[in-house]
Amino acid sequence: MHSDRTTPNTGLSAEDLELFAYLLEEEGAVDKGELITPRAPGAATPLSFPQERLWFLDQWDPGNTVYNVPFATRLKGHLRVDAFERSLNEIIRRHEALRTTFVAVDGQPRQIVAPALTIPLPLIDLRSLPHAAQATEVQRLIAANARHRFDLARGPLLRAELLRLHAEGTRQEYIFLLNIHHIVFDAWSVGLFLRELTVLYDAFVNDRPSPLPDLAIQYPDFAIWQRGWLQGPVLREQIAYWKRQLGGTLPILELPSDYPRPPELTSQGSLCSYHLPAALSQQLHVLSQVEGVTLFMTLFAAFQILLYRYTGEEDIITGSAIANRDFVDIEPLMGFFLNTLPLRTDLSGNPTFRAFLQQVRETALDAYAHQNVPFEQLVEELRPRRDPSHTPLFQVMFILQNAPVPPQGQRDLEVEYLRVDNGTSKFDLTLSLTEMPDGLRAVAEYKTDLFEQATIERLLGHYQRLLESLVADPNCTVSALSLLTEAERQTLLAWNEAPMPCSEQRCIHQLFEAQAASTPHAIALECDGEQLTYRELNRRANQLAHYLRALNVQPEERIGLCLDRSLELIVGVLGVLKAGACYVPLDPTYPQERLRFMVEDAQVSVLLIRQKTTLSDSVAWWFRGTIVDLRADWPQISRQSAAHLTAEVAPAQTAYVIYTSGSTGRPKGVLIEHRSLVNYVEVACAAYGITAADRVLQFASINYDGSAEEIYTALTSGATLVLRNDQMIETIATFLATC
Repeated sequence: MHSDRTTPNTGLSAEDLELFAYLLEEEGAVDKGELITPRAPGAATPLSFPQERLWFLDQWDPGNTVYNVPFATRLKGHLRVDAFERSLNEIIRRHEALRTTFVAVDGQPRQIVAPALTIPLPLIDLRSLPHAAQATEVQRLIAANARHRFDLARGPLLRAELLRLHAEGTRQEYIFLLNIHHIVFDAWSVGLFLRELTVLYDAFVNDRPSPLPDLAIQYPDFAIWQRGWLQGPVLREQIAYWKRQLGGTLPILELPSDYPRPPELTSQGSLCSYHLPAALSQQLHVLSQVEGVTLFMTLFAAFQILLYRYTGEEDIITGSAIANRDFVDIEPLMGFFLNTLPLRTDLSGNPTFRAFLQQVRETALDAYAHQNVPFEQLVEELRPRRDPSHTPLFQVMFILQNAPVPPQGQRDLEVEYLRVDNGTSKFDLTLSLTEMPDGLRAVAEYKTDLFEQATIERLLGHYQRLLESLVADPNCTVSALSLLTEAERQTLLAWNEAPMPCSEQRCIHQLFEAQAASTPHAIALECDGEQLTYRELNRRANQLAHYLRALNVQPEERIGLCLDRSLELIVGVLGVLKAGACYVPLDPTYPQERLRFMVEDAQVSVLLIRQKTTLSDSVAWWFRGTIVDLRADWPQISRQSAAHLTAEVAPAQTAYVIYTSGSTGRPKGVLIEHRSLVNYVEVACAAYGITAADRVLQFASINYDGSAEEIYTALTSGATLVLRNDQMIETIATFLATC
C-alpha cells in the first residue's frame, strides 16, 4: 500500500493553519516556554486536561460508548494477514498512548504505560454465509465493535477485528474494524494511524524493516508539559479573553425538533450523510480566496446563518474542534490533543453575508490565538447556568476536517473507507464536512431523542441551498438568502394556488358571538363542577368589555391576564377582545422576575386577577397600573350592559401578545392579529372535525400558544371547553381516568 503525506485535522483546515501561522508571525506568537522534553524515568504521569475530563465522565458512567472512535476499511485483493497484524502491533509499540491505561493513585488519576502490548487480530470468516445474510452479519459486527465498552483501568483501549468475505474471482475481500477510546486517540490520530499502517504494511509485506523514524517524545511527556505551562500569567491571559468573549447571559440554541427535549441529556444518536457537489466546493474556494478567509470560515459562517434562520436567534454560540498540535514534535503523535472552541457570533442588524463573513474571520482568529485553554477548564471558569437537558456553553458543533488520502494500494490491494455509526451523539447536532475529490462530504451526527432522520436530511438540503445562494450573491443580507429547495418552493406555490376559504374579515370574538347566538343554551365552559352556557359566557364577557371601556381602555391597549385556570380566565380573554384591546397572558406560577419583565416590556396598563391567584397579594408593590379583580370586583362589573359593544374591532388589530420561553436569553413578545388567529382556527376546526358534540380539554398554560387552539376551536364550534385542574395531572392514571 502507498499513501502521500496528509494533514488530517479537525476544525482547522490546512488553509487555516497557514493563515493562523502567518498572523502569529506578524503579531507575535504566544510564548510556549521551554520545548516539550522526554520525562524522567519513573516520573509520575498525570492526565492531560482533556484526558482528565473523559476520565471523570467515565467514573460517572463507566464504559460509556459515546467517546469511542471506531472506523472501518474494506480491503480487496491479496492481503497478507500476518504482515497486516504485525503492522498493527508495531504502531502500538511506537505510540505509548495506545499502551496506556488510567488508574487512581492516592485519589488522583494517573497514566500507566505498559512496557509492551500485543493485541490479537481475530479473523472472522463469513464466507459460508449467503450474500444477504453475510451483509447483515457484517453490519451487526461493525455495530458491535463500535459499541464495545472499554475499561479504562484494565485496557487495552483499542480493539481490532478482520472480517473475511466472499471472494470476487481471485480477489479476496476483507473488512478491517478498529475501535479506540477517545481518551488516547483523536481525529488527527486517525489519519496518522492509517498513514503508518500503510507505510508499515508496505515494508513488512516486502520483508523490509520499519522505515518510520523513532518518536522524539510521547503523549505522557505532553501531558506533563501542558500542566506545567498552562498556569499562572499564561492561563490568566487566556481565560481573560474567553471571559470577555462569553460574558453576559449565554444563549441556548433550541433548534425546532420533532420530539420534546428530555429533561436530562442522553447520548442516543445517529448519522446522516449528504454530498455537496465539486462545482459548489470550487465556487466556495474561490469566494474564500476573494474575501481573504479560509474555507472553514466560509462554511462556518453559512452554518451560523442556517441556525439563525431556523431559530430566529441572533446571538449564537457554536462549538468547533481544533487539533491543538502547535509543536512539530507532537504532530506525529497519536493521542488526545483535540480541544473545543466556543465561537460566538452576532447576526443582529441583518448584515450582508460578506460583512458577516469578516466578523466570523475575526472571531475565529482571536479564538485560535487563545486555543490552549482546555474546554473542560473553560467551563469551570465560566460557570454557566447548568441545565441537565442541555450541554454547557453550546449545543451544536461544526467541524471541517481534511480527510486522510485513501491509500492507492499495491496493484493487488484496493482500500475503501466505510462509515461507522456507533449510535451516539455528544451534542444536539454536529455537522462534519470533509473535502473529497468529488466535493464536500457532510455527515450530521444528531440526537435521535430530538430529531427524525428526514428532518436532518432536510436541514442539510437547506444548507446546500444556502451555500449556493451566498456564492451567487455574497452581498445579499442573511435574512434574504434562499433556503428552499426547488421541490419545496414548488410545494409552497401549489399550496398558495389553492387557499382554503376563511373569515379573515371577522374577528375571533365575533365568531364566538355568532356561535352563542346559534346555541345559547349549550354548555360552553366547565371547570371544577361550575358551568357557563354560551349565553352566560357571552353576557359576562360583554359586561367586562363595557367595564374596560369605562376605564378608558383604548384599541390594542395591552391588558395583562394573570389568572389561574378558571371560568374568570375565559371571561377575561373574551372581554378584552370584545373591548378592542389585546391580552398578554401571565401565568401566575411563573417567577416574579419573569412576570415583571413581560408586564414592563409589553407596557401593560391594566391587570386582570382574581382573589385566588397567588400573585394578587404581591403584585401591588411593583405594578403601577390599574388592577381589576374579576372575583372581588364582579358585583361592580355585573352592573355594566350585557349588550355587544357597538365599536368595531378591525381584523388587523392585535388579539394577544405571546412571549417566547426566553431559554435563549430575553423572552420576546410576538403579536398575533385577529385575522391570522381566525384563519388558523377555522382551518383547525375543519381539519380536526370539531363539532358541537365535542368536549375539548383546555390543558396548556395560557402562556403557551397552543392554548389559543384549545380555547377558540371549541368556543367557535359549539363544543364544551373543559378546564383541567392541577389534581388531574398528579399521575398518569388520574389523568386518564379524569379524561
